Amino acid sequence: MDSRVGVVGAGYVGLTSAACLARLGRTVTCVDNDRAKIDRLRDGEVALVEPGLAELVAEGIAERRLRFTTDVAALTDVEIVLLCLPTPMGPGGVADLGAFDTVLADLGRVLRSGSVVVTKSTVPIGTARRVPALLGRSDLPVVSNPEFLREGHAVADFLRPDRVVIGADAGQRAAAERVAALYAATRAPVLHTDPATAEVTKYASNAFLAVKASYANVLADLCERVGADVTQVTRAMGFDDRIGPDFLAAGPGWGGSCLPKDAGALLWAAEAAGVDFALVRDAVKINTRQQSMVVRKVRCAVTGSAAGSLVGARIGVLGLAFKAGTGDLRASPAVAVVQALARQGALIRAHDPGISAADRIALDAGSGVRVMDDPYSVADDAMALVVLTEWPQFRDLDWPLLAAATAQPVVVDTRNLLDEVILAEAGFRHIGIGTRGGRAPD
Repeated sequence: MDSRVGVVGAGYVGLTSAACLARLGRTVTCVDNDRAKIDRLRDGEVALVEPGLAELVAEGIAERRLRFTTDVAALTDVEIVLLCLPTPMGPGGVADLGAFDTVLADLGRVLRSGSVVVTKSTVPIGTARRVPALLGRSDLPVVSNPEFLREGHAVADFLRPDRVVIGADAGQRAAAERVAALYAATRAPVLHTDPATAEVTKYASNAFLAVKASYANVLADLCERVGADVTQVTRAMGFDDRIGPDFLAAGPGWGGSCLPKDAGALLWAAEAAGVDFALVRDAVKINTRQQSMVVRKVRCAVTGSAAGSLVGARIGVLGLAFKAGTGDLRASPAVAVVQALARQGALIRAHDPGISAADRIALDAGSGVRVMDDPYSVADDAMALVVLTEWPQFRDLDWPLLAAATAQPVVVDTRNLLDEVILAEAGFRHIGIGTRGGRAPD
């Protein structure tokens, strides 16, 4: 059994993979070029909002199964190295592989012969076949092993995955089995494929989730127009095993570090192959339209008119992260909505329990958005409160106290999170998404 594993990249995927593999008994060296981050991790400081991750990092360090370094040469003796590098969306939707390619050149100079190079980063289809040339080596087996970790559930998803996908060429079966052995303790089903199939699987999975979420938002629009309640419709749909309840919640749109870029990358790959993937393209358009719809709904709530001016209007916002359970603002629909409201002259006070100090400073800087530590302070003289992230603790706020602080007691609940009866008793008018009474004037 391979016991020495390298992980390149200490972001969500890399740090979670390193800490979980240490928990599973491997000796793990995690490399990242951010010296400040590595120094904090050596001290057991985890900046990511991810349940259970800090505890696993501390455990791995204490038991000397997990170490952190900025030196790629520390991977000289590893038997498997996982590439967990950022691959952000570049021009036209194709992934930017700048960091990925640079690291491969460095690894080619230090890895011992026979070390298995594993791509966990989400990469364009066909990347695995390019890796040997980028390494400058033919003696390093290459395996594709896409990650399927959800932010806010990453540790649980790694230790209890619903499947493990491993892509390798026919001549690399032994290397594929070595990678599969890393997950043996999870008892998850292992699907062996060729590299291109593994790469497509990751994009296809996330793009499908994006389509499903956009479907729910179009359905919400229909429900508002015909007097139905989308929360009850999707609940009934979710009992069907062929559909399931996940990603059927209407809201301000989908975001995060994966769905937007993976949908874009799949569209790019489809176009390059001569395939018209209109279904995914429409899902992306719907997502952008959904954010504009939320802005219009807030404007109507504040001014009573779709054409009303927001200049000088105070609006309190609850939630900035793209979803609850994480502090991630990347491609967050909440941030997109807040920034659109600010551009229209609204004065925004926002609170999110998960975002970092650095993100608070960045949002505060000249954008018309003030990020508050106290959720109650966002209500002061507000013409409306807007729930943009589904943090469960927002349900338990003192809503009568919030109502007393507002200039106009109205809540635009873009996540259908709150109890309408509790809000009504507190004096609030509740405006949901896809619910009766939620429709804004045309």
